[in-house]
Amino acid sequence: MKRKIIEIERDLCDGCGLCTTACAEGALALDEANKAVLVKEIYCDGLGACLDVCPTGALKVVEREGEGYDAGEAYEHVLKTRGQEAAKHVHGIGGPDADEHHGAAGQQRMPSKGGCPGSAACDIPAESGGGDGKVVSGASELRQWPIQLHLVSPYAPYFKGSDLLIAADCTAFALGSFHSNLLRGKKLVIACPKLDETEGYVEKLAELIKQNNLRSLTVAIMTVPCCSGLYRIVERAVELSGVKIGLQRKVVPIDGQLAS
Repeated sequence: MKRKIIEIERDLCDGCGLCTTACAEGALALDEANKAVLVKEIYCDGLGACLDVCPTGALKVVEREGEGYDAGEAYEHVLKTRGQEAAKHVHGIGGPDADEHHGAAGQQRMPSKGGCPGSAACDIPAESGGGDGKVVSGASELRQWPIQLHLVSPYAPYFKGSDLLIAADCTAFALGSFHSNLLRGKKLVIACPKLDETEGYVEKLAELIKQNNLRSLTVAIMTVPCCSGLYRIVERAVELSGVKIGLQRKVVPIDGQLAS
């Protein structure tokens, strides 16, 4: 099957080992030459959590033919090598002996034998005393159109000198105060690093950043692992643009409580 999987540029690997601990599924290890290697294809979920910690850029996610990710096998592998507590964090599984995952605010994930952790089913309990049932219409803070990255023009005049928010698609649905808390006073671009065809995103964002003398740049993502890909896209765009601008990251958990 053709799927996303980690690839290691051996010459760039300095043997720091950070990727081996960042991978919850135990898909990476150091060999006798102190270089990172893929233990088994079936242990790699292709989400790229290891990319964020590699200091040399030796890791990348590619799409190629390979064995499919097997959450059950990854669980057994981590259980044997790291123990039960570590095995609970394997993507897409609770494990036969593991407790159900409990996240922030009592969020309860349903264990499964495979699949992306970002699509794991979970219940999000409502806060007690959270309202009297009345519907209140909040004012929209959206001040431009279009907003989808495929559709926006880097040369649109409304981007000039603006504070720009680049948000993962799901953030506006998970965060009830998205408009007042994140969007107010900013221009908006939205994208999904998992479901969009992202080819050309880095170059387009780099041109937008280069041409518009932005006052600030904020990236809002969800806590699910695949969403961190949007932050990496923006990081590469800033680097490619050659513009010195601070990049602020806001992380929204599934329960809608803004983490940072």
